[in-house]
Amino acid sequence: MTILEAIKERHSVRSFTDQPLSAEAISALREAIDECNRESGLKIQLITDEPKAFGTSKMAHYGKFSGVRNYLALVGPKDDPLLDEKVGYYGERLVLLAQQLGLNTCWVVLTYKKQTDVVAIAPGERLRCVIAMGYGTTQGVAHKVKDVGKVCRSKTGEMPDWFCRGLAAALLAPTALHQQKFKFTLLSDNKVEARAGFGYCTKIDLGIVKYHFEVGAGVENFTWK
Repeated sequence: MTILEAIKERHSVRSFTDQPLSAEAISALREAIDECNRESGLKIQLITDEPKAFGTSKMAHYGKFSGVRNYLALVGPKDDPLLDEKVGYYGERLVLLAQQLGLNTCWVVLTYKKQTDVVAIAPGERLRCVIAMGYGTTQGVAHKVKDVGKVCRSKTGEMPDWFCRGLAAALLAPTALHQQKFKFTLLSDNKVEARAGFGYCTKIDLGIVKYHFEVGAGVENFTWK
């Protein structure tokens, strides 16, 4: 499965089987996590076979989660002004890798219970959110997407193919409450500006959609403003 195929096939899943993660999947995820942490300054952690974060939480019940025993803990410096965007960007990079490995995932900001005995959080750091992970009981369902014209504009008067491909991939990205509050603007010299709107977790969403845009558009075709 290519990463573009993973973007199209990945949907949020909240119910998981009791099948443990394969050794191959764990190894691939940990290798990718190490790379993401080196690049970003985050401290993302893979937590396996840990049922308490979702199994004992009333909020998890409210979020309709079941069978969650594995998750990514997205931890980073509290004083990093780009913390939310980095969490979204690198978390989604790992989400799409998980899809390629045959796993299912769901972004979770509130409906879990923080487990400080298994997630390492140093002074000055924050657990921003987690990503539930495992073998889903279903493959999830696609969410509705906005019309492309509502999430973009071009100051050059044209929309090259690479820009349209990036937008198509961005519209398939998961966002909180499916709100899709973001906008991409094509500037001169193939520069692209991406902005988050106002709303719940929109800066995390911005990081997620920027990663999708890069995959769809091809990083060789543009630079971020």
